[in-house]
Amino acid sequence: MDDLKKPILPGTAATDYERYLRTDELLALQKTPDEVVHRDEHLFQTVHQSSELWLKLACVELEQATSLMGADATHAALRLLRRATDCMELLIAQIHMLEHMSPVDYAIVRTALGHGAGFDSPGFKRVHRSSPLAGAAFDALLARRGVALMDVYRRGYELEDLYQLAEQLITWDERSMVWRFHHLKVVERIIGGHVIGTQGTPVEVLGRRIDVKFYPELWAVRDEMTRQSPPGADGHGAI
Repeated sequence: MDDLKKPILPGTAATDYERYLRTDELLALQKTPDEVVHRDEHLFQTVHQSSELWLKLACVELEQATSLMGADATHAALRLLRRATDCMELLIAQIHMLEHMSPVDYAIVRTALGHGAGFDSPGFKRVHRSSPLAGAAFDALLARRGVALMDVYRRGYELEDLYQLAEQLITWDERSMVWRFHHLKVVERIIGGHVIGTQGTPVEVLGRRIDVKFYPELWAVRDEMTRQSPPGADGHGAI
């Protein structure tokens, strides 16, 4: 039984758990107590470093789902798209940990950031690279099936796999916008909404990026369906 406690994986850590997860390296990525300019740097680094991990996983799943759509493996693609959108939910939740920082404390933390800014996030950039490719793969899938997007919604039960893919893509798009919105509000709460960021970019620029849509056609089809729907009793569409 004692043999089962001995590490067998490569590495120098005391246990296979630590060797597999590389906890020595992971936990050494944060500043030491002697290096921080303010204790809240630990909070700031933990939130952002873990965000990069979740964004990486989300994009890996999105990119694999894109490949699967290209191979007509719609159900497998759907499973991974759902996983990607759940990653975004976690990102939205954890960013609010930064609200534990007061504006005065963040002003000190900010002195250690150099010219670092969220626009430089590898995960943020990858989301914006990978998302349009998923939309293009879905469009190509519809073309191979000879189906228009409106038909996907009007014949939802008959085209269930396509309908579910469309809905997961718009969920991904929506979650991306909600993530940007929450990020903006946390920024405004901590440093204000009418100030200049670390790279000289006004915070207002973040606000203008909130409604960037990766799949505008998935949003537009709802407008068209509503326009074609019978009006309510008051002459307007009901909601």
